[in-house]
Amino acid sequence: MNNGQIAEVFENIAGLLEMQGEKVFTIRAYQRAARTIERLPSELEDMVREEKDLKEIPGIGKAISEKIAELVNTNELAYYDRLKAEFPEGILDLMQIPGLGPKTTRRLWKELDVTSVESLEESIKDGRLASLPRLGKKTAENIARQISFARTKSQRMPIARAMPIATRIIEALRSRCPGIQQIQYAGSLRRYEETIGDIDLVCTSGSPQEVLDALVALPNVVDVLGHGDTKASVYLSDRIQIDLRVVDDRHYGSLMQYFTGNLQHNIQLRDHANSLGLSLNEYGLTHVDDGKLEEFADEESLYERLGLQYVPPELRTGVWEIPAALEHRIPGLVEIADIKGDLHDHTDWSDGRDPMEVMVAAAIDRGLQYLAITDHSVGRGIANGLSIERLSEHMKMVRDLDDRNPGIRLLCGTEMDIRADGTLDYPDSVLQELDWVVASVHSAMGQDRQTMTERIIAAMRNPYVDVVGHLTTRLIGERQPIEADFDAIFKAALETGTAMEINASPERLDLKDSHIARAREIGVPLVINTDAHTEESLDNVHYGIAMARRGWCEPHHIVNTLELPEFLEFLDTPKSERMKVFLRHA
Repeated sequence: MNNGQIAEVFENIAGLLEMQGEKVFTIRAYQRAARTIERLPSELEDMVREEKDLKEIPGIGKAISEKIAELVNTNELAYYDRLKAEFPEGILDLMQIPGLGPKTTRRLWKELDVTSVESLEESIKDGRLASLPRLGKKTAENIARQISFARTKSQRMPIARAMPIATRIIEALRSRCPGIQQIQYAGSLRRYEETIGDIDLVCTSGSPQEVLDALVALPNVVDVLGHGDTKASVYLSDRIQIDLRVVDDRHYGSLMQYFTGNLQHNIQLRDHANSLGLSLNEYGLTHVDDGKLEEFADEESLYERLGLQYVPPELRTGVWEIPAALEHRIPGLVEIADIKGDLHDHTDWSDGRDPMEVMVAAAIDRGLQYLAITDHSVGRGIANGLSIERLSEHMKMVRDLDDRNPGIRLLCGTEMDIRADGTLDYPDSVLQELDWVVASVHSAMGQDRQTMTERIIAAMRNPYVDVVGHLTTRLIGERQPIEADFDAIFKAALETGTAMEINASPERLDLKDSHIARAREIGVPLVINTDAHTEESLDNVHYGIAMARRGWCEPHHIVNTLELPEFLEFLDTPKSERMKVFLRHA
């Protein structure tokens, strides 16, 4: 049983326990374990076989450690089976529908005898669901859309699941094959697409057969689709296909280029090569007149030979990049090293896993100059949101840690709910005491386009709201984005001096690339945040960087590339004047 399957079991246990009215800390223990397991770099199955102590993994205690071992060894969990037996058979399928949390699912079961997706659809059609108090017609319509979305969504895997799988495969091959010289994922994963089909791996080695044999022998391979002299394809228990190519170093650049660009990018590149009397394929450039092959050990040399500026992988989408590369107009895109601070982070004060001290130490280890601690506001009851009294204590602790850690500037913050009517969770008298305010939509996501647009803009007009978090609220492959006039929101952001967040959580990637490009064109200040709920999640910044690069962002488009003094100047300036500061330092 792989990590994704184990995490799903614990997520389901948490949902069933919530329907039973179990204590909140018990529910959160399973939720945190699920999130931790999904992001582990190693397979729990291997760790159990090697008799490693699972309790050393943050968030995994004795009871959950024993349950993991039982799942790995038997593919079953008696506790889970007993728990499921207390509910109708289809109840877990209902809970997977966005908009139906455990509490609503329980209401549907108890009040309408809805216990399956089919009976839920019937309750929508005959009006029973809409007649339930606190639900209504709009909620029913939104749930119907979500059911339709779930049935038509692609079989492609969200990048949040694909990236850890690719990383684990690469690490496993490296550990088994000392002859590997270079190995990297290519294709849609290297371009940081939101969803991934197959995972393409490109490798160089003096012993190609050793690497190919190692791939097909991996413990989570369930089917070998092909096994030749230079390539192999396998299907994993994670329900994803891995295609591995092993070549000599002299072909590495050509092969990486060939398997990284999307179809349109590669067609345009081949057409350009043809105009120069050359034919482009995975082995290099062939002269049409005499058949001579030019080989390339790196991609930069290949693009240079074609008279093109190097095209970063994230831009290889076949839209604007080839004409820009011909004219050497591709900008110096933002990189991880440009990020000086993280401005959206959670601790165990709300729904984070780690104590504040741990998050601060992790930020210092990563060289950040500033960090905003933004635990949830009181409206997020499920996330243990902070009352005004708890927020006051929270701020005292942040200030104390700031005094004790001169190597980093800590900011008192909040991620505050934008309520359905556009009002905010905390009054202005509280907000003015904070250094940084993230305002986010977490509820009433089915509102119509106009209502949602007005709701968000109303929040942005508050003088203390610094940034709008994860604007579209989407969860890739799981929850559709809200309906809103994003162009109007971006223009309002510019008018009010409100920044827009590029949320680097791999489940969100929100804003997405096209929205980022539009916000950048308008001149909206952007912030790349990890929305970290664990210390390891601070490393998710690379996802946000990739989205910004796909949106053609340079460092000067991103607020938290500012050095600490410039950022504090930006922060200390009234919102209405902040654009001047932002542009001056851009």
